[in-house]
Amino acid sequence: MSTVTLIGDRLAEVGREFVYRGEAAGCEGCPYRSQCLNLTEGRRYRITGIRENAQLLDCAVHDAGVRAVEVEPATIAANIDSRGAYAGSKASLEGPCPHTECPSHEYCVPEGADFDTEYRIVSVEGEPPHDHCHLDRSLTLVELGED
Repeated sequence: MSTVTLIGDRLAEVGREFVYRGEAAGCEGCPYRSQCLNLTEGRRYRITGIRENAQLLDCAVHDAGVRAVEVEPATIAANIDSRGAYAGSKASLEGPCPHTECPSHEYCVPEGADFDTEYRIVSVEGEPPHDHCHLDRSLTLVELGED
């Protein structure tokens, strides 16, 4: 289900994904707050449409103003325990990983996902990009969606 929100004009592009970070300091006192601050903080979204006839609005945060876009929660590419990696099943992230140099780090600690949340596996993508997990985890790369 799509939600209409406001986003910086320079960022308004169909297919662009972003993680909603919540209110910025410049948002205080803005007349468009309710239209801009209507997403779930920390969740990843994908822009699915741009309201072409909508007015470009002035914004204290975005120098080129903001415009109305349609967004939907995006899936999250993540590494999970291989034993539970089946499309349609539920899974959680394995936990933090300090090995930031690993090619799989962005999938073990994906932006827009929470370690305490259970997700539905949308699809199984296969082997993760690393050759060996430094934490000796047996992992599979999947796409996670909200339940």
